[in-house]
Amino acid sequence: MTEKLIFYQQIVQDLLMKYSQNKPAYGEIEVETVFDTQRHHYQIIHLGWQHNRWIHQCVMHLDIRNEKIWIFYNSTEYDIAAELVSLGVPKQDIVLGFHPPFMRELSDYGVG
Repeated sequence: MTEKLIFYQQIVQDLLMKYSQNKPAYGEIEVETVFDTQRHHYQIIHLGWQHNRWIHQCVMHLDIRNEKIWIFYNSTEYDIAAELVSLGVPKQDIVLGFHPPFMRELSDYGVG
């Protein structure tokens, strides 16, 4: 593993651990972090009961691919990309994977 990959893994894990401390104010919801460090997949999952309804949803999903941090999903108010930049990740190493490639080219971030 390269130093860059190790640095990005640590940043992503630390960031998601920080975000996972925020428990929803409603229902009996657990917040789980899911880290697959071999394949570089990182998620925050909410699961539990809200009233009589079972909740199981991905709240954040980031991957590291080709030494770039891909943001695939973020249902929170946090600007993950801006926080990654503030932690030392260059904008060209952050890919907004939830946007189609033509839209990524219009952003200040990486294309993929």
